[in-house]
Amino acid sequence: MINTLLVNLLKFQDKIDPEKFNVDSLHAKSEEALHVLKTTEPDVLLHNLAEQAIQFGIKVLAALAIYIIGGFVIKWIKALVNRGFARKKADATLSSFVNSLISIVFWIILIIIMIGTLGINTTSLAALLAAGGMAIGMALSGTVQNFAGGIMLLVFKPFKAGDVIEAQGYMGIVTSINITSTKLTTFDNKVIYIPNGALSSGNINNYSDLPLRRVDLNVSVGYGTDIDEAKKLILNIIAKNKKILDTKTAGVPADPFVALLSLKDSCLEIVTRCWVKSEDYWDVFFSLTENIYKELPKNGISFPFPQMDVHIKNS
Repeated sequence: MINTLLVNLLKFQDKIDPEKFNVDSLHAKSEEALHVLKTTEPDVLLHNLAEQAIQFGIKVLAALAIYIIGGFVIKWIKALVNRGFARKKADATLSSFVNSLISIVFWIILIIIMIGTLGINTTSLAALLAAGGMAIGMALSGTVQNFAGGIMLLVFKPFKAGDVIEAQGYMGIVTSINITSTKLTTFDNKVIYIPNGALSSGNINNYSDLPLRRVDLNVSVGYGTDIDEAKKLILNIIAKNKKILDTKTAGVPADPFVALLSLKDSCLEIVTRCWVKSEDYWDVFFSLTENIYKELPKNGISFPFPQMDVHIKNS
């Protein structure tokens, strides 16, 4: 510590060439530094120290100014990017991903600039960051995979913000796509974060990608039921539901379909198919199920339960 102080005094007096300085000559230089310290006027020494302190203080103030101004610049850039996305009506998922990426990259650059302003050699820092980045990359290989998965999701766009999807055992509405994860809000108002790596490499069921969905409902009736009457009743129930589409309203072949599907052990199974808008799927499904249960028994059609006939023979 003392040797370092003495050597610095020599540097102030231009007695030592920093490029030629080495540890082997430390003792000799220390003796020279002591001589300089003894022969240097106290006022000159204090002046040099004060000058160095002022220079360092100016660097600190400059670094703080760069931090404050840089923070405002980063916020301005993010706001500018958001306005650009809003003007082009881009996906909200893309906007959130780019914002996260901009924040990380620009803050790293800002920190490096601040360190350089303080007089620290950023070349050595860059080498240190590269070595540390390699070690961190190996330790956080899963995070890198999630980052790559997020890019894949943005490129291929299997879903967008607001879509209802089912993936990794969860079903909900996509809220946003971040750098490493996708935020999902379930229908019972729980927030689920799914890693992008697993999401991009797994199965994704998108319920909102297409404008129309088909409601499939199987109705079981007892043996001996008048099938034509049962089909007519179900079609009447469908016709009363204004959210159920037909070919005319849908613009594509979408007429309701009702038919006998199978002969089961203790019942006849009637299949019911009709088309609705994707956002009306569950409303129609529940409404149709309830109305069929109410209307069919009123017209003498019962819903069977599992049963078995046992025949006993007397020997």
